[in-house]
Formats: sequence, C-alpha cells, structure tokens
Amino acid sequence: MSAEQVSGLCEQLVKAVTVIMDPASTQRYRLEALKFCEEFKEKCPICVPCGLKLAEKTQTAIVRHFGLQILEHVVKYRWNNMPRLEKVYLKNNVMGLISSGTQSILEEESHIKDVLSRIVVEMIKREWPQHWPDMLKELDTLSKQGETQTELVMFILLRLAEDVVTFQTLPTQRRRDIQQTLTQNMEKIFSFLLTALQQNVNKYRLMKTDLAQEPKAQANCRVGIAALNTLAGYIDWVALSHITADNCKLLEMLCLLLNEPELQVGAAECLLIAVSRKGKLEDRKPLMVLFGDVAMHCILSAAQTADGEGLVEKHYVFLKRLCQVLCALGSQLCALLGSDCNVETPANFGKYLESFLAFTTHPSQFLRSSTQITWGALFRHEVLSRDPLLLAVVPKYLRASMTNLVKVGFPSKADSPSCEYSRFDFDSDEDFNAFFNSFRAQQGEVMRMACRLDPLTGFQMAGEWLKYQLTAPLDTGPTNSKTGEGLCSIFSPSFVQWDAMTFFSESVISQVFRTMDKDEIPVNDGIDLLQLVLNFETKDPLILSCVLTNVSALFPFVTYRPEYLPQVLSKLFASVTFEVVEESKAPRTRAVKNVRRHACSSIIKMCRDYPQLVLPNFDMLYNHVKQLLSNELLLTQMEKCALMEALVLISNQFKDYERQKAFLEELMAPVAGLWLSPEMQRVLSDPEAFISYVGADNKNADPVLEDPSGLNRSRISFCVYTILGVVKRARWPAATEEAKAGGFFLGYLPSGTPMYRNPCTEQVLKLFDNLLALIRTHNNLYMPEMVARLGDTFAKALDMLEVEKNAILGLPQPLLELYDSPVYKTVLERMQGFFCTLYDNCFHILGNAGPSMQQDFYTVEGLATQLLSSAFNNLNNIPDYRLRPMLRVFVKPLVLSCPAEYYETLVCPMLGPLFTYLHMRLSQKWQVINQRNMLCEDDAADDNPESQEMLEEQLVRLLTREVMDLATVCCVSKKGVEQNTTAAVDGDDDEAMATEVTPPANAELTELGKCLMKQEDVCTAVLITAYTSLSWKDTLSCQRTTTQLCWPLLKQVLPGNLLPDAVSWFFTSVLKGLQVHGQHDGCMAALVHLAFQIYEALRPRYGELKAVMEQIPDIQLESLEQFDSKLLNPTLQKVADKRRKDHFKRLISGCIGKPIGEQFRKEVHIRNLPSLFKKVKPSLETDVLENEDGEGFNVLFEP
Repeated sequence: MSAEQVSGLCEQLVKAVTVIMDPASTQRYRLEALKFCEEFKEKCPICVPCGLKLAEKTQTAIVRHFGLQILEHVVKYRWNNMPRLEKVYLKNNVMGLISSGTQSILEEESHIKDVLSRIVVEMIKREWPQHWPDMLKELDTLSKQGETQTELVMFILLRLAEDVVTFQTLPTQRRRDIQQTLTQNMEKIFSFLLTALQQNVNKYRLMKTDLAQEPKAQANCRVGIAALNTLAGYIDWVALSHITADNCKLLEMLCLLLNEPELQVGAAECLLIAVSRKGKLEDRKPLMVLFGDVAMHCILSAAQTADGEGLVEKHYVFLKRLCQVLCALGSQLCALLGSDCNVETPANFGKYLESFLAFTTHPSQFLRSSTQITWGALFRHEVLSRDPLLLAVVPKYLRASMTNLVKVGFPSKADSPSCEYSRFDFDSDEDFNAFFNSFRAQQGEVMRMACRLDPLTGFQMAGEWLKYQLTAPLDTGPTNSKTGEGLCSIFSPSFVQWDAMTFFSESVISQVFRTMDKDEIPVNDGIDLLQLVLNFETKDPLILSCVLTNVSALFPFVTYRPEYLPQVLSKLFASVTFEVVEESKAPRTRAVKNVRRHACSSIIKMCRDYPQLVLPNFDMLYNHVKQLLSNELLLTQMEKCALMEALVLISNQFKDYERQKAFLEELMAPVAGLWLSPEMQRVLSDPEAFISYVGADNKNADPVLEDPSGLNRSRISFCVYTILGVVKRARWPAATEEAKAGGFFLGYLPSGTPMYRNPCTEQVLKLFDNLLALIRTHNNLYMPEMVARLGDTFAKALDMLEVEKNAILGLPQPLLELYDSPVYKTVLERMQGFFCTLYDNCFHILGNAGPSMQQDFYTVEGLATQLLSSAFNNLNNIPDYRLRPMLRVFVKPLVLSCPAEYYETLVCPMLGPLFTYLHMRLSQKWQVINQRNMLCEDDAADDNPESQEMLEEQLVRLLTREVMDLATVCCVSKKGVEQNTTAAVDGDDDEAMATEVTPPANAELTELGKCLMKQEDVCTAVLITAYTSLSWKDTLSCQRTTTQLCWPLLKQVLPGNLLPDAVSWFFTSVLKGLQVHGQHDGCMAALVHLAFQIYEALRPRYGELKAVMEQIPDIQLESLEQFDSKLLNPTLQKVADKRRKDHFKRLISGCIGKPIGEQFRKEVHIRNLPSLFKKVKPSLETDVLENEDGEGFNVLFEP
C-alpha cells in the first residue's frame, strides 16, 4: 500500500468532510460528499491506514473524529474478516493514540475522547479475555503516563460496563465471558478506580488554591470526575462486598467529597446508587455506616452549604441528589430494622429526622414531594413507629404539611419562594397543577399514617386552623372571579388557604374515629367546631364548597350528639339552592353548580353512611325535599334526583317491603304521571316528534335568549334521572333474617342463590317500555335523515362535547376557566350535554336493572328481543363514542350479574348478534386506519384535519379495548390472571431482561363462556375477533387479548374437528400480530408464547402448520426439521420447556417486527470465542487459557 495512495485518498476525504460540515454547502454537494464518505467506509480496502492518518494530532478536530469513526466502523463491521496481523496492527496503533495521539486532558475535545474509548471497547468485546489476556495490564500501564491517559482508561472501563451489563448489547456467551472476567478482576478494578480517585483528589486539593498550578489542578479534577462517573457505572451491579470493603472506605471517600463543589454531584450520584442497592439484608448491613457521625455531618453540612448559596441550578441538582440519598437511607433502615440482622436504631436517628424534615420544609415543591414516600415508610414501620424520636417529629411533620398543602408555586407567578424553584422543574402551570394534585394526594396518605401515631395532636391543629380561617378576613387577591364582584377565584389567597385547611382537616379528623377509643374521642371539641362551621355564612361559592367539606368531615361527631342533625340538614339544604344573586337569569358558573352538587352529594353520603342516624328525622327530610321539588325551576334535574336518592337510601332502613314499596310509589308518582302520559309516549317513540319536543329542530335559536324547549328537556331528564336513582339505591336488607322478616325473601334459585324482591320493581317495570322506546328513538336520531332534521343551530347537537374530546386526546383543561365559566356557554353546548347525559343515563338504568331487580328483570317477557330492537337498534350509525359507554355501563354489568339460569334465554341471544356485529365494525374501522396510514395522502387533509383523525383513531382503539374486555369478562374466569405480573426475581438471572409472559395455566372458560362457545355463530364471532385483533395497532389490547383470551377460547374448540384452513388462519393471525407488535417486549413475549402453544398442540394433527412456518422469512429449514422431529417423536425425552420455546422463538424470528430505528440498521456480528473453562479458573491476567486438547490457542494480542 503506497503512502501516496493513502495521502491522496485522505485529501479527498478531508475535502468531503469539510463540505459535509460547512453550513454554507448546498444540499447536493453535501449529499455527494456524504455518499463518498459512506462508500469509502463500506468498500475501501485501505480504511485502517487512512483512518489512522486522519486521526493524527495535526488534523482539525472534525477530521480526526471522522478518522476515528472510520476505525470504529472497521472494528464493528469488518473485524471477523481481517487477517490477524492487521488486527494486531490496528490495536497497537489505537493504544498508541491513547498513549500519545491526543491533546492534553484539558484541550482535547470530548467527542474525540468518546470515540477513541469506543474503539477500544469494540475490540475488547470481540477479543477479551481469551485472545487478549493482558488488556487490563495494558490499560493500567497507560494510566501511569498521566491524567490524559487515565481519563481515557476511565472512559473505556465505563463504556465497557455499560455495553456489557447495563445495555447488554452483545451476544449472550460473549456477555457472560466478559462479565465473569470483570467480576473476577473486580478487586483490581475497584482498587485502581479508588486509588486514581484518591490521588487525583488529593493533588487537586493541594493545588486548587495556587493560581500558578490552576491547569494542573483542573486536570486532576477532571480525572476525579471521570473516576466518579466510572464508579457509578459499576456500583450498581458489583458484589456489595466491593462497595463495603476496607471498612466502607469507598463510602467514606464519597461522603467527604460531598463538600467539594466540583466533585459533589458525582459523589452524591455514586452514594445514591450504593444506598439504593437491593440484595441480601445481611450484605446491606454495612451501609448503616452512613448513619455514623462522619457521614451524617458530611451530608448535612453539604446540604446547608448548597442551600445557603441561593437558587443556582448546579446546587439545586445536588440538593435533589442529597434528598434522594436520605430517602434511600431511610428505606434501607426500614428494611434492616426489625429483620434478623441485629440492626439497632442508629444513634443519629434524631439528627437524620431533623435533616429530612429540613427537605420537607424547603421552598422547592419538588423536594418536599420527594420526601413523602420515606415519611410514609417510617410512620408505618413496626419498630420505628414506636420510637420516641419519630413520635416527637409527628407534630413537626404535620406543621410542615399545613404549609405544604397550600397550592402555591405556579411557575408563571411570583407570589411565593416556591415559584422560582418551580420554573426549574415544570414547563407550565398545567404541568405544575397536575404534579401538585398528586403530591397533595400523597401527603394526605402520609398525614393519615402520622395521625394514627398521634391522632389528638392532628385534631387540635386542624381545630386551630379551622377557627383561624373562619375568622380571617376575605382576601380575593388580584384575580377577581367572573362569578361575581368581590368573590374568590381559585388563585385567591383566601381560597388557597381554605382549600389547604379543608384537605388537612378531612385527612386528620377521619383518623380520630379510626384510631382512638370511643370514650377518648374529643366529642365536645368536635361539636364546638361543627357549631362554628354551621354558623359561618358566606356568599362565595368556592369558600362555601370548603365549608361543606368541613361539615362532612365533622359529621361523625353528630353520631354522639344526634340533636345536631337538624342543623346540619338545614345547612346542607340551604346550599342545595345556593345562588350568588337570587333570581338571576344568567347561566350558573361551574363554581356555583359545584357547590349545589356538593351539597347534594353530602346529603347522599350522610344517608348512605349513617342511615340509622338519619332515620328518626326521615319525615323532616321528606318534607324538605317535597318543598324543593314543588317548584319546577328551583333545582336542576340532577339535584332533584340526588335528593330523591337520599330519601330512597333512608327508606332502605324501613326493612319493611310493603312500607317501602308504598313510599317509592308515592315518590315516583309525579314521574309516572309524566312518563306514561299519552303526549310523552308519542314523543318517546317517534324520532321526529322527539327532535321537535326537545327543541333540536329550532332553526334560529338565539343562544342568549331563553331556550323555549328547555323545560321539555328537563322533564325527560327528570324522569330518567329518577328511574336511575331509584334502581341504583333501592335495596333489600343485607342480613337474610331481616330480609325474611321484612317480606323481601322469595326462596332459592336451583343453584342455591337466594332470591329477593326489590320494592322498586313494580314501579320501574311500569316505566320500562317507554324507557326502551326512548333508547330506540335516541339510537334512530343518528340515521342520516334524522340528523338532517336537526336545525342549523343544532347540526352538531349529537357530537361529542369538547370536554370528552380533550379527555380522549389527553389534553389538559385550562386552569382558571374550570370554575369561572358558565357550565354550558351556548344553547348548542346545553343540547349536546342533554343528549350525552340522557344516552348515558338510559344505559346506566339498564346496567343497574339486573343487580337491582334480579330475577324480576331477567324474566321480563321477550327481554332479549326487546333489548335487541331498542339498545342494539341502528348500531351502524351510532358513533364510537356512544357505543363505548353502552358496552361498558350496560352490556358488561348485565352479563356479569346475570345468573346462569338465564344464559340460554337472555345472554346468548343478545351477545351472539352483538359480537358478530362488533367484529364486522371493528374490522372495517381498522382497515380504514391501516389504509390511511399506507396512503398518507395530502389531499384528504382539508376536510378531515389531523386532530380529527387522531381523535377517530384513538376512539377506535378505546372501543377495541372495550370490546375485547367484554369478550374476556364474558368468557374467561379471572382466576390467576391477576397474579400474572410476577416481579422479576432479584439476582443476575440472564432472562430477567426478557419480559417473559406466561399466561396462567388455569385461565379457564366461565360457564357463560362455555355456553357461548356452544353456539356456532357466537363461537365463530368471538374467536375471529380475538385472533384478528392481534394485528390491530393497539398494543394494550393485543397484550391483554393474547394473555387472557386467545388460548382458552381455542382450547375449547380443539376437541372438535377444526378445518385445516382454520388452524392455519389462527396460527397465521398470531404471526401477523408478531409482525405488527414484535417491537414491544411485553406483546412479543405473549405472542411468541401463544404461537408456541398453538404449534405444539396442533402440529401433530395438522401438517399445514409446518407449511405456514416454511413461509416465514429467513427461516432455517434444517432447524425447523430438527424442532419438528423432536415434537413429533413421542419416544424422545422432552427438552425443557424454556429451551424448546427459545428454539421456537429463533425459528420465527423472521416475522417478529422491529422498531423503526432498528429496521434499517446494519447488523453487527460478534463471534463467540472458545468457551472459558467451567473449572475454578486461575487469574486470567497471568495464565493464557488452554483449550481442551491442552494446546494453548493463539493469543491474538501479545503483551
């Protein structure tokens, strides 16, 4: 190879690289240059000399980087075909580059260092230890030359650990060889890293104050940082003994470095990884040294210093790391204390708690939230929760929580020290809001745990805070609410405080009743507080909402003093009709609506949880409600029904069938009168009459004017809401004896299940025909000719509400708007809301009817036919967003609660046509989506914008999940399915990384499943839907269906005579699923397992499966023959399941889909080297391994 040739080529390459990197180059030039460089790397026989020449120190950094890239390419893709001498030549030159071919540590570019270390690691991955036994010695020798070389050696060691252990980017045998050899030499590696760290840190400390020595000091500092980064790559997986060796010397060094500004983040990172280690408790015991004086002092002083310097990003990152270290320390303490390890509570436990509390009171909301899980673990701990030091911290923790619950710190604001920190941690106010809501929920959990240890203190704090808020003047702050002048918005200082106080008192008071003995409960104090709250008057809806929550929180005290019940009821009833301005015509804002809804749900909750307490006041309650109901405009339909539900809940306490039936008849009389009137019957059964009655055909409704048909709509809503409320709430007594005594008990079904009668049955069934008529009419509204009848204003009345769209697309709601805007801004929105709620409620009634009325409902004459002709009428035109809730709230509960006696008469006749239809519908939808993805035409973009397409696609996904979930619930018993997610066992099992999914052996068909599978049309529909769905582009649905549904269904039909074509189709469907979802580990493992089950079970009977296998791309036919012969020869001893499955997975690997990033990647092939001996090995550093014949095999790289 002539030198001229090399330098001529190099000149061309330098020009090409310059063109590529020059921003002024034209695109054509750049592409040509790029093509020239790539072809050179792929084809040129003299890559090595050219690469080495370009990598010389005299070239520019960009050219040197390219030269080194060429060398890396050679090692990765050509190594297997290179002659031995060329490999040795390349290796020696690369080592020469490390020794003397780079600039000094402070001058050299980091990307040059990176690529140089990558080249060495690529060679190590191919030749060490078998052919390059002296590698570690060589690195050690290089490191003795100076800081520049030492840093590069660190990079090599780190990269090696990452490739072999962390990312595992090489074949199994090579990985094991290298990892084993690393483990054998770990003592040397650790001693090398620690020595380098110590020596360089010492030199750095000596010289950093001397300006003349600054560059030298910086070089030592760089090596120190590199050593810490490399340690971080090893600490995670090496034996714990290396970390705790020599009296925990490593941990001590790391603690001391926490006070070294340049090295503290790296040191904290290493400490965190060390302290977070899992493993045998006995091995972790030495980590307790970190509770010692020296370590504690280092951690605390470092935290104080970092915090004392104000908000600087670097220091803040360090504080977060330290906080994580303290959290991990707490977790280790909780794991070790109280186990068999003889660990005592550390002497510095008090100091630890103080410092931990300092993080909980830090202005950063993120730091505060980071401490919560550990506080929870400490308060829950068997031993520590009794420790006087921890008990003394409980009041301090609760005080801190009082501050932490206040929602301040929005990044866009400047009204709190937290805001500045939030700007580092959150992108937007919405982002912060979502974080804060989950942080608050977590705090609630931990506060409840703290109060179990000291309930009285928490209660007293809540009382103080509540009294303070009740007397504090109202401060609405700068943002005024749109609800009215002088009212709070959600950002007003007063509301923010009220909101926090309310959450606090709710969390804390509940624990008083949970943990204290009855006679110790501070009843008088509780009642005093309740009195104060009841006497407090406010016209601010947001504050009133908080007041109502406090009433509910204090309500359990009323069980000790029932005479206060009427006062509580009066307060709640007054809030049910709350208005900011009496008799106002303006639409109510969400804040006002929330207060009224809140009052209703408080009444319901009271009647649900304390029915015995309310029962004596039933008449008073009933009169209150009657009075409110008498004025048709006073309450919304939902509010009316909520109050009626409360009455029904109390009536359940009559425990007397006749009395309760009479009451329900009286309660529902107005509804029955309306619902059964000839006019209503006409409206409910004729779509045109219905559209006109609810005002949806109105051509020019002025959104501002009063909406003339509003009253008609509210009458329909009132009836439907009431039926739902009664069906949902009316029940027989839970105790069989009481049910018998009260006349509810009817006897037993053949299966031995007791039968009860519901006092509401007669009333509800009377209204049932019209309900079905309404459902049929509502479904028919979606027919094109009916949609055309909707007026211009209401053309979109049947569309989804914006809120629903945003929820499906996962878009956050703007914060302020939620409370300040009217609930419905336009008449169109009101109409949309009406249709949406009406549709949902009708199906909620049908879903609740089974559990509520039981046999009386299931035996309604011709029920299946009636449901098919109403609920399942005109499904073709019903949009996905309406079909979904129907399946979830009606079909699923109906099927689940139906006794086996009615499967044949009700469930099968209904589900057969439904599943057949759903399969057809979903197949068409997915076909459209797949075609759209294939075409991706720009023309279609105009009338169907992307957001609409995304919405449609997401809806199809959600509908698919709903359908597959329904099929699973109907057919497969859930036994064992939940235990399927077994946690990977701690340890170095090689397979821990492969997400193995083995469906539970006992996923059996339910009785209903068997009943359905006996009917050919249902059986076909369910099977075909399940197996087709595997290749629809929804990972979640695919994984659930594969693990839970596919095999039990197929197993059921195996005994019959399946057609060969059908068997091939099932198997092919699974392989198609692998093609689509193979890139997702969970799906891939589940689908491979299913394909394996099908092949093993059916291959002996169906030779066609082998023909399918032969069509898989790149299949190894000899390997397939071998697999088949073992499978078909029953006399051969069966290989272990795992090995058979691995063999099968290798066979079908040609059809397993890859992520797009890997589809066009050039394959790297690393060859296995002769196996390392299984005997006890002499140190590889000294002996060259001998192979079985006793001859030494060639060592590739001599020392």
